[in-house]
Amino acid sequence: MSSPAILLHGVTKHFGSVQALRGVDFDVQRGEVFGFLGPNGAGKTTAIRVLTGFISLDAGTAQVLGFDVGRESVEIKRHLGFLPDTISFGRGLTGEAFLNHIGRLHGFRGAPPMQRELLDRLELSSSALKRGVKGYPTGMGKKLALVQAMQHDPELLILDEPTESLDPLVRQTLFELFRDLQKRGTTIFMSSHVLADVEEICERVALIREGRVVRFGPEDDLRVGRVRTMKVTLREATDAFAVEGGRVVERDDRVVRLAVEGDINDVIRGLAGYDIEDVLYERMSLEELFLGYYRGDEGEASADAPEGQHG
Repeated sequence: MSSPAILLHGVTKHFGSVQALRGVDFDVQRGEVFGFLGPNGAGKTTAIRVLTGFISLDAGTAQVLGFDVGRESVEIKRHLGFLPDTISFGRGLTGEAFLNHIGRLHGFRGAPPMQRELLDRLELSSSALKRGVKGYPTGMGKKLALVQAMQHDPELLILDEPTESLDPLVRQTLFELFRDLQKRGTTIFMSSHVLADVEEICERVALIREGRVVRFGPEDDLRVGRVRTMKVTLREATDAFAVEGGRVVERDDRVVRLAVEGDINDVIRGLAGYDIEDVLYERMSLEELFLGYYRGDEGEASADAPEGQHG
């Protein structure tokens, strides 16, 4: 049985007096699309920099594709495509020169195998590639950075905020690319604070808060035990409305919003006693789930530095 694509156990990282990672544990299986969720400062980028060998861990163990991140980071990079959270291009380079330079670093004399397909699908034209990258708009720069991460057909993709600055159509194209790569066996690890992205594309999710993974598993499993919402529209307003298993959280004339905390069957039986025009049972979004896990300790300062520094 092959080792996981990514395996972290008890990973800890300090920056001076700031503890950015506090015993992080999770695994990413080969061939899956995995989401790493958290607000700015939670520790997402720090964990990614540990995995990619840009910073060392203080305690614990971390492996990528079976290689130790401390001792075998060079070997990891041979199999890795990486999109950092902050993109910086060298002065004087055109888009074409930049991609070819990255390709040579991966051992290709000519264009890497996926370069042309990616340029076509992400709509980076030949004229754009001949321009200096310093003059690229933000969205075009993000597309170029995505191409460099994927053009050599890596075994593992580690992507920090891959959809940031992309318009909705390009975002959908990128997700189609991810699905195609997954069919070919590529593992995709994406860090994001865009919950809709993770909900749409990822099979499993880890939620990190203040350097700790607070939940980990399939998206649907993360919802177990959490409150869901039901919107009930009555044909006529009534002052007395109560059903077992549902707590009224909002009322506006004929519309009642319930927090379903008990057995849904009890709620349905209770609703049968009212003249109802419509019922909408809303599947809990990752945003609601996310807020439920992060809402605690309001007013308490995060122990992590801002994500842009080493979050």
